[in-house]
Formats: sequence, C-alpha cells, structure tokens
Amino acid sequence: MIKVIIVEDDPMVREINIKFLSKVDGFQVVGEASNIEGAKSIINNIEANLILLDVFLPDGKGLDLLKWIRLNEIQVDTILVTADKGRTSVDEAFKYGAVDYLIKPFKYERFKEALSKYRERFNRFKKLDSLDQEIIDEYIFKTAPGNKLQKQDEVEINKGLNIKTYNKIVQFMKGNKEAKLTAEEIANGSGLARVTARRYLEKMGEEGKVDIVQEYGRIGRPTNFYIIK
Repeated sequence: MIKVIIVEDDPMVREINIKFLSKVDGFQVVGEASNIEGAKSIINNIEANLILLDVFLPDGKGLDLLKWIRLNEIQVDTILVTADKGRTSVDEAFKYGAVDYLIKPFKYERFKEALSKYRERFNRFKKLDSLDQEIIDEYIFKTAPGNKLQKQDEVEINKGLNIKTYNKIVQFMKGNKEAKLTAEEIANGSGLARVTARRYLEKMGEEGKVDIVQEYGRIGRPTNFYIIK
C-alpha cells in the first residue's frame, strides 16, 4: 500500500480527496492535516510515501512545507492539489520535486491519472536496485508536466518493456509489411540493440502480433524471421 498524507484546510475538499483516493487501488490515507504545523507533526511521526498538498493554508503556503521537506531530506513525494494557477507557484513546485500539479476544481479522471502514474512508478522503482537509461527515459516521458499517460490500447507492456520502444518496432515493421525480417534487420531499422529488439519481438509473438518463421540453413541454428500481421 502507498501511504498518503492529505494536507488541506477545507474539510469538504479534504473529504472529496479522501473519497477519490479510496476509489484508486493501492493507496491508504494515514494522516490528515489542515495547516503546515500539523502536517510537520504528522510527517515527523508517521511514515508516508506521498503527500497531497494544498498551496493556500492558514499558517502559510504549502510550497513552504515542500521546501521544509526537501531541506530536511525527508523521503516523501508530493502532488500539489490547489486552486493556485500562478506560473511562479507551478514552477516552484516542480523545482522542489513535486511529481504532479492538480488545479481545483479537477475531475476525478485527472486525479486518478495522477495517482495511477505515481503508483506505476512507485511499484516499479521499489523492485529495482539500479535503473538503465531506457527505464529512466520512460519515467521522464510519462511524468513530464503536461504529458498524460499514454493509452496502451493495443498492448499491455510487461515490466521492463517500454510502449515507445514497442511502437517504434511496430512502425518499422508496418513500413515493411509482409517482408520476412530478422531481429537484426528490425533492430537496425528501429535504431535499437539486437538483444532489445528480440525481447520485444518475443513479446509480440506471444501476443500474436507477429508470425515467427524458422528457416534452416545448411549448417548451424535456424534463423527466426518475423512478419507483422
């Protein structure tokens, strides 16, 4: 479970946030605060992974709390949930490490998207001791301000597989439709390493997206050829 603290001075809005949060799998509210000092007390005494933070609070700005969190090197992520549309506030929030910024009033779908995106990153990263460039690029692409989660209409990508890379291979193969292509040819045409291309082609074969044809030469192992459907 991802443990969440909600910092919001309006009781009605706080209840809405709690209600919305309860509809998204994998999250649990472990603390609520209506001001900065109350939030600091909770943060110091309860382990949490994520804070839903308003900007306008009775005893200061939520951004001051965010700065305090970073100054004290507290390992917790923050999503701003606020009516503050000011460019300076948005810019400052991301500079101090906010992972998303929701402007009130917002729709449940946008709230769910923010939490789903965070949950995906949280669950994936906690299983990894080190990250390769592909995983980092995928994280940056998905969490950059203004970008929405890409819809995976055609395929659910497993852990370690990237929808952008998958689509790059599909695009190249569709440009060579009906051609029998080796993993090396597909890798070269897609700008990927052969071992990377092969992983995605195996996945596509399991899904029935490509036909895999083996052809034997005079000596050695058979060669796999891939034909997109």
